[in-house]
Amino acid sequence: MREVAIIGIGQTVVDEHWDKSLKELAGEAAFAALSDARQHKAQALFVGNMLSGILSKQENIGGLIADWVGMPAIEAVKVEAACGSGAAALRSGLIAVSSGEIDSALVIGVEKMTESLPIETTEALATAADAEYEAAQGLSFVALNALVMQRYLHEYRWAHTDFGYFSINAHENASHNPYARLQEAVTEKDYAQARMIAAPINLLDASPTGDGAAALLLVPADSVKHPKNSLITIAGSASATDSIAVHSRKDPLWLSAAEKSATKAYRQAGVSPADIDLFELHDAFSIMSALSLEACGFAERGQAPRLALDGSIKPTGMIPVSTRGGLKARGHPVGATGIYQVVEVVQQLRGEAGFTQVENARIGMAQNIGGSGATIITHILRRV
Repeated sequence: MREVAIIGIGQTVVDEHWDKSLKELAGEAAFAALSDARQHKAQALFVGNMLSGILSKQENIGGLIADWVGMPAIEAVKVEAACGSGAAALRSGLIAVSSGEIDSALVIGVEKMTESLPIETTEALATAADAEYEAAQGLSFVALNALVMQRYLHEYRWAHTDFGYFSINAHENASHNPYARLQEAVTEKDYAQARMIAAPINLLDASPTGDGAAALLLVPADSVKHPKNSLITIAGSASATDSIAVHSRKDPLWLSAAEKSATKAYRQAGVSPADIDLFELHDAFSIMSALSLEACGFAERGQAPRLALDGSIKPTGMIPVSTRGGLKARGHPVGATGIYQVVEVVQQLRGEAGFTQVENARIGMAQNIGGSGATIITHILRRV
């Protein structure tokens, strides 16, 4: 298998893009990635998307976007794995390039969520849960995460306010990210007084949806003779699954698929958690930040909130997370999120993260979660 490099990145602002269609957002990110790579086209296109058929009434978006960006004859497919669709598309492109089947892959994550009524978007997102045993009972993803968080607070004796520092960190970092949807810092008081959504989850525990697209251009690493920037390679890539319904899991407070995919990715990259310089985790809800840090080996069980409380997750801390705002403040256009995460890791490894730059970042990790932990995909990137 060939080593694969990411030579181009692109992204749009996460926002309510009333004036841009799904394909226009995807095209904007694609052209930015191609320009960054100093390339004009790719041999294949992999699109990460969850909701186009439901909310935009448009499927077959691989062909749609390939035609829109001026590559109508290439192989082009949509890849869906709920909120993990972006990372799933990246993994598909990685396998295609590393196998030698193709020599360049354009990977795009795109989602358009804000032109639908909130109830329609909530119902669409619930399709990532178990339709018979969760969604049919009226459980939304906020409710599912609230139940998990209630159990975590009870089991490990944390106060709800102890989780506020995950949100405070994300918003502080997003205030320096021009592509983030929520660029305002928040305080402990803001968190404590935030409107409750589904107890104990309040508004500042939850990530905002939005419209957005991000893109990557992948090529064999040995084909890059004179890189424009530092050469960034994909050192590890792994995917794992767990039961789709939370109640079917042996332990609802342990992300088994996160542990499995991270362990495999560590092994591929020849690293351990101690070698990771930054971690773009899937903080759709603050409880997921804690569970991800524990499952991936950065904290003991039940102790992840301490990393937030003592500042270890800041850009200057032991394990920086959400360095460009994360899902919590950059925004969570679900099918695009996994690509945004990797774009942000590349920015860090190139030294392009500005005020939130992690000093001497050489190895970064991104983990994208589909559903409430049913599909989890981990990528480890290295600056060569």
